Amino acid sequence: MRRKLQHVDYRNGSGKAGKMPQRFERMDRVDRSEERDREDASNIRFEAAMCYLRGLCYAKQNAFDRAKTCYKDAVRIDVQCFEAFDQLMKNKLMSPGEEWEFLESLDFDSIATADGTSGQEAADFTKMLYTTRLSKYARPDDFAVAVETLSTHYNLSSNPSILLAKAELHFTNCRFREALELTTNILENDPYNFEALPVHLACLYEEHETNALFLLSHDLADTHPDEPATWLAVGTYYMSINSIAQARSYFSKASLMDPHFGPAWVGFAHTFAAEGEHDQAISAYSTAARLFQGTHLPQLFLGMQNLCLGNTSLAREYFNTAYQMCNTDPLLLNDLGVTNYQEGHLDEAIRCFELALKYAEDIGSHAGAWLQTRSNLAHAYRRSGRYMEALAEFDEVLRHGSRNASTFASKGLVLLEMEEWLEATSVLHEALAVSPQDPVATELLNRALEGLEGVQSLGGADEEYLARADNKRLALAQKASRPGRRRRRRGADLDTGDSMAWSVDGGTEIV
Repeated sequence: MRRKLQHVDYRNGSGKAGKMPQRFERMDRVDRSEERDREDASNIRFEAAMCYLRGLCYAKQNAFDRAKTCYKDAVRIDVQCFEAFDQLMKNKLMSPGEEWEFLESLDFDSIATADGTSGQEAADFTKMLYTTRLSKYARPDDFAVAVETLSTHYNLSSNPSILLAKAELHFTNCRFREALELTTNILENDPYNFEALPVHLACLYEEHETNALFLLSHDLADTHPDEPATWLAVGTYYMSINSIAQARSYFSKASLMDPHFGPAWVGFAHTFAAEGEHDQAISAYSTAARLFQGTHLPQLFLGMQNLCLGNTSLAREYFNTAYQMCNTDPLLLNDLGVTNYQEGHLDEAIRCFELALKYAEDIGSHAGAWLQTRSNLAHAYRRSGRYMEALAEFDEVLRHGSRNASTFASKGLVLLEMEEWLEATSVLHEALAVSPQDPVATELLNRALEGLEGVQSLGGADEEYLARADNKRLALAQKASRPGRRRRRRGADLDTGDSMAWSVDGGTEIV
């Protein structure tokens, strides 16, 4: 019809090469607009499919910016082109804020029902389904409403996609046991649901379920050797038993089978980080950051590796880049706080640690998952001279079950700085009861006893208590002199109180 309109021979002699009269220009515009409105829905689907296929081609060429544009065009043309939307979400091509902005821009009202008429319920249903696929860091309340509505109103509580969305939220919130229960439920009904396997494997690793990882890896290797998730499972098992070299080879195999398989790249980089090969870990994380531009995790891991190397300025750049993508991740805020602590910006460090604990509480994380952040906050309070607040935080750490020698020693250090010699001695005795050969606690106890002796010389201490303390110090010295494996000292320079940071699972801790 468009071609016919362009070749009309009008009465005044103007045609293809002539100028169209104004009244016919208006008629042409009206006809074209009406024609566009009457286009068959199948043609729209074909157009969206071509954009989707074009995006796949760009992705194979590692042109991810162009691929993202094509995928977004496909969904804008046909909001029901789920394949393109799935590629955007699965490959983390958009940041959390960008994902929500893109969702709000889609025309869900264009969805037609079976009888050809548009329906608001169909539009709301599709939008809620898409909402469950978005990042779990931003707008958790909207996500919870969508999941609840789909589970109750539409009776989709046992749907694998809904269960997986809930599991991903629990995993993001460090509630690994709850996430594992949901993924186990999915795999009981569909043992080879490869979309759920990465989250399931990560939960098994976090819960130290080595036997389950072994059985699952063997089953997948026997039945699906052509799937990248199979070798991800094998690599995760070897990672759980600390066979780093073998884990690295299987993670590498999974990434070679599918170069865009994010968990394999992250696992591959983790193996270098576990062995302290920071330069190679940085190279692997950089590749993951290039492939998955919409997630902040590679930038976070890059910052953690540079922090381990002492490159605080470079670490800050990576953390700031990650913060621009996601500013509500407690783990990111913790490590940004450690960076500020190392650079002496104590007020900024305290603010980061407090925000990390606040967001962790808001998302419903277990308190035990963020004890390192609370301990870091206590150290920042100590360095700032806010001793009572530091003691309260260390007491909170001890109350939640982290009764290790370093926590008692840190509390004892605060009491020493407050010149509470008797209480410091008691706390440090508890530290040595947990770890009798801890060098930091031993040295702090010696300083506490010296402080008591100084008070005694002024006539202000209990002589009987000091005698018992001297006997205890002598016994500890004799026990420490016995042959045996000594612990490598790590932590504070006790003359200045300056602490060093080291990377652990769950974040960076100040010790």
